[in-house]
Amino acid sequence: MPFMLHEWTATFYLLAGVVAWLGLALRSPRLERHATVVLGVGTALNVAALATLHQLDPPPPLTDLPTAASFAACVGTLFFLLLQGRARLAGLTVLVAPVAFVSVFYAALRIPHGGVPTFESIAPWAHSHVLLASAGLACLAMSGVAGFLFLVEHRRIKAKRPLDPRFPLPSLEALDRVNLASLAVGFPLLTLGLVTGLLWVHAVRGTFVAGGQHEVWLAVSWVVYAVLVAVRFAARQGARPAAASAVAAFGFLTFAVIGVGLFA
Repeated sequence: MPFMLHEWTATFYLLAGVVAWLGLALRSPRLERHATVVLGVGTALNVAALATLHQLDPPPPLTDLPTAASFAACVGTLFFLLLQGRARLAGLTVLVAPVAFVSVFYAALRIPHGGVPTFESIAPWAHSHVLLASAGLACLAMSGVAGFLFLVEHRRIKAKRPLDPRFPLPSLEALDRVNLASLAVGFPLLTLGLVTGLLWVHAVRGTFVAGGQHEVWLAVSWVVYAVLVAVRFAARQGARPAAASAVAAFGFLTFAVIGVGLFA
């Protein structure tokens, strides 16, 4: 059942991306709205797929990468749909849906092959760490995407180039609000994920710091985002510098989470 639900989830995410791209190619706002509805159905299926993982024998721990990828996709799409009520973001479905599809498709391929949970994966704080950190990453990814599109649209307006009707981006104000909201939600979640990660290490090894490269780089990423939050909310950083900061910070966070493991 969880495997089938993940397949259906991936199908609807893919369909949402295709409909969104058709909406842009055909300049059809109706298709873009339909793409958002299809994305919502995929998100509902994603929630159901995660809720039924306990039916597997043995159930995969949330610390497994496929499960974490599925959860991050679920949180990311849900957060995006909630933001739709505050800003016109239909044009972003062409980016959100394919990323969600790749994450859930990977989970659909790998979740059934999960092994027996280890002691480290079932430590008291392990699942809390993965849930909070994955949710934080999903929200901060949305902040980075909004920041990137803000820079693209700002450069177009400054250069006085006409708007391409095939790819109508949301307004600068809407993108800045998404950046702000994503940062306001994502940073506290990342902070809680870091704290529960320390508690996880302590529960397993008796010390709060294991000294691994992943921990060091993730801690540095948290400091980077702490500075970004302080500058944005306390120093009233402008929208364009904030967008550039969001892109750079998420690039650094991606390296800390994924790149360090690849190059270690």
